[in-house]
Order: sequence, then C-alpha cells, then structure tokens
Amino acid sequence: MTGSTDAHLLGPVLDRGAPGHLGADDVALRRWTRGGRRGPRVREEVTYGELAQRITATATALGADGLEAGDRALFSVRPRPEGVVLALGVVRAGGTVVFVDPGSTPELFAARVAAARPTLAITESLLYAVSRGPLRRLARARGTLLPDYATLPVRHVHAGLWLPGVPHRSRSAGSLARGVQDGGALPSLDPQRDALVVFTSGTTAQPRAVVHSAGSLLAGCDLLREVFDLAPGDVVHTDQMLLGMPALLAGATWSIPADPPGRDVVAFGRCLADAAGTYLVPADVTALLDAVEAGRLPARGPRVALVGGAPVTRALLDRAARVLPGTRWVGVYGMTEILPVAVVEAGDKLAFEGDGDLVGRPLPRVVARLEPVEGTQDDGVGELVLGGPSLMAGYLHDLDGAGAAVRATEHRTGDLARFEPDGRVVLVGRTRDMIIRGTTNIYPGLYEPRIAALDGVGEAVLVGVPRTDGDEVVVLVVTSAQSSADAATQLALDPGHPLVARVRAALPGVVDHDALPDVVLHATHVPTAGRSRKPDRQALVRAAARRPAGRPAAEVP
Repeated sequence: MTGSTDAHLLGPVLDRGAPGHLGADDVALRRWTRGGRRGPRVREEVTYGELAQRITATATALGADGLEAGDRALFSVRPRPEGVVLALGVVRAGGTVVFVDPGSTPELFAARVAAARPTLAITESLLYAVSRGPLRRLARARGTLLPDYATLPVRHVHAGLWLPGVPHRSRSAGSLARGVQDGGALPSLDPQRDALVVFTSGTTAQPRAVVHSAGSLLAGCDLLREVFDLAPGDVVHTDQMLLGMPALLAGATWSIPADPPGRDVVAFGRCLADAAGTYLVPADVTALLDAVEAGRLPARGPRVALVGGAPVTRALLDRAARVLPGTRWVGVYGMTEILPVAVVEAGDKLAFEGDGDLVGRPLPRVVARLEPVEGTQDDGVGELVLGGPSLMAGYLHDLDGAGAAVRATEHRTGDLARFEPDGRVVLVGRTRDMIIRGTTNIYPGLYEPRIAALDGVGEAVLVGVPRTDGDEVVVLVVTSAQSSADAATQLALDPGHPLVARVRAALPGVVDHDALPDVVLHATHVPTAGRSRKPDRQALVRAAARRPAGRPAAEVP
C-alpha cells in the first residue's frame, strides 16, 4: 500500500528543490578539500534545486537501464555529493541501497552479496582499480584484499573518473545525473518500500543485515533533526550520511569533509567553528580535544555535538565540556535497528548520582519497555525492548526467508536497563556481557561508569574470564586518563602500574562487595571492534587470560 509522500525520506528534499521553491537556491551540499597549509577550502557546492534535478535524472536513467522497484544496489561510494546523489537516486527509482564493507573477508563479502541479491553495483572507480591487476597486488602487499567488483554478475555504475579495471559497460555517475528527467515514469514515493540494507554481523552461513524503509529512515532522521534543533541556513558538518540527511530535511547545509575525523581530525575540526552541529564517536571526541589542548585547533566547537556509537562516559563529557564549553554536548543512544532512541545532555549525565549509565529519556514516538530476563533478580532490571516509527522493517533473512516475510514490530536490544522514576533510561549491562561468579550476576554497565569517574581513570571495562569449573573470574581493566595510546599500539596489561593500587583502594566505595573484581589490570588502551568502535570485551578476555607471565588470569587469587 502506498502511503503519503510526506512520510517518505525524499519528500521534503525534492519539495525544497522544486522549481519556484524559495529554498531551491540555498546550498544543500558543501564538500571540502583536504587540509593544507591554509586549511580546507570549499571544493564543491550543490543547491537544493540542483540536488533535486540530479536525483531525479539519476533515478530516471537507472530505471531506463533496468532498475526496477524493489531491486537492490550494492553501494560502495564515499559520502560526497556524487555519492549522495547516487544513493538517493536509487531510492527515488524505488530501489534499495545495500551498504557492504569491501574490507571484510572475501568469504564474508561473497556471503553478504549472495544474501542481498543485488542487480546493480555502484562502486568508486578506485575500488575497481585496486581489486584487480597490478594495483590488486600492491593492495594485497599492504594487507588489503578487496573483492573483484568487476566480476560481479550485475550491471555497474562507477563514481569518479574512469580507471583501468572499471567494466567497459559501466555507466558513470556523472552521465546519469546529467541525463534527462522525463525519460520514463518513476514509481510513487512509497514510505513502506525498503530503502536501505546495512549488514551488522553474522556468519557466512547467515549474514545479519538490518533493512529500513523510506518511512523509518525519515522518522529517525526527523528525530535527529529535532535533537539538533536545525533550521534553514544552519550547517551540519559530518561524514555520516544518516546524520547529513537531517540537515537536508531541515533545509540546512550538509557540510562534507574530505576525510572522516578518524583520519584527519585537524582538517575536520577547522570546519566546526561555524557549524550548528556534528556527530562524533567517543574516539573522535578524544582526538578532537587532544588537538585543541595541543594548540593544533582553536577552542571553538559547533553549537551542538552529538556523541554516540559506543558508550559515552561521564569522564569524556566532563572533559569535553571543559575544553569546549561553548558547545552543547549530547550523548545519543541508539542502534542500527532503531536510531536514535534517547539523548542525554552532558550536564544531566554529570549530575546523575545513581548506578549505571544514564542515556536519557526515550525520544518522542519511541516506545520503550522492559522484558524480564530469566535468572536475574527482580530489581527493576530487564532487557530493553524498543519500537516506534523509526524501527527497522526487519532483518534481511526474515524478510527474504522461505516462509512469509517477518516484519519487525519491536526490537530486543540485548541491553539490560531500568527506568528512573522520571522515565529516563539507565543501562546496567548487556545480557551477554553479564558476568556470573558463584551465585552472583554482575552487570558491568552498572559499575563501569562509576569506576571511570575515579580520579586518574580514563576508561574502565569489567570482563569475566572463564574458569574450568564454569565460574568466571572478574577482571577490571582500566586506562589512564591522559593515555594517548590508540589501536595501533600493542595492547599491554600491567598489574603493577601505579594507577592499579589507587583504583583498588577506591573500589569498595564505588562497587558492591559481591561485584569487587578479582584482578585489576592497567591497559595501554581499550581495544575496540566494529564500525562503532565499541570496547572489544572478548579481546580483553583473551589478553587477561594470558597473563601474568603466561599464567591464565583465572588462576590468579
């Protein structure tokens, strides 16, 4: 059934770009060059009128080439104006954009492609070039093995200049966007139609992917737009497409850096001073604050900075508020299945004196409840279950299964939580992160924020190292607040670091007696995993089990 175009992700963008609209000449996209001696410079600007024209032309050309409503397009293009037009052009043609990480193992990449069943591949020319021939050997020598896109049995579209390796019949993104707009009828804007597939985990046997409709994407982007409090004329500086779309929905300008903050935080930061907002993961915030304190960036931040993708600690927000006090720092909680869920102002989180990780009150139209977890105490803690308009359509294997398609009605997050009397959500752990020692269930998220708030502590992670009898040894891993080590540094755990003794002495005041760790170790850094760079607890378990001096941590008294 076709719904209102007002509920479709592209409705507001195309309306603003229509001929005669007062905002058609406003800048929708602004792309920057890489930072040089004089800093980044504007490389390209696209107005709303031009954006709407290119989206429609691209969609028309894709349809003329055979893309039908419901088809899927494998997508590997960086978020720049050309990539934005391509992605939105696919959605306007009634297709679904499928994001697949080209850096995954060849086996997993092949399994994900097989699961998605695309009819089109939209790829950067450089990826074609480095996935075959001499450049493939060079990339492999540097530890990168990319899939051979050109051999995929689908139609091809390439972004960027033609390079050796690009299939000869591939269409260029530029030629699609410059085409005519009346070459054929486009499908109606149906909010219920699938628009995006994002693979999150899974194995080669059953890759796990989240599917969103055009309506659920609009609902989520609208919530983010409201959090930013965006208005026409504002600027949002981000490399994240799902954070740039709220800017377009508001009639603001999406400012696109040449490189993400994780690659060049100084160039990224130089564009923040006049921005209304940005989005950063905690590791990016640390790098940004380091650059400011080192004098490589001025102490001028955006009006609003959303921080998410991984646990947002009190210590991080406290430092951010001190280094860039003119910025409104907001922690955002959400997941691929439903984003965003809740936000918390830095001041509210710093003032919170309860146990656990305060993530804020569920946003409007987000429905949250607690599901009792078998084996846990009846203490108001349960698994957080979510629903609402921004909820995914479902998982790919459920929608494409042999039986009837299973559409999602709610999402079990795997997060253990409780509600404060005022309705705010407090996370106390993960159902799979729960540590069992004897008859005690220990929720790491209940204590990690309190330990991380101790003087001198940067991050704190509690993990359970299995014993041969099925019990677990509780290991606390802490980093120093001023640590500058990152993922490139070899992980080292030290029980004799001076911080360990200070933390041990303070633990009885912040951790329940039954949850006191058996072992406390200082780490050079906390390893992370996945795109969101969340703490890699399993890596810490493996490292802790190997020390000290080769003895498993489980044997340490």
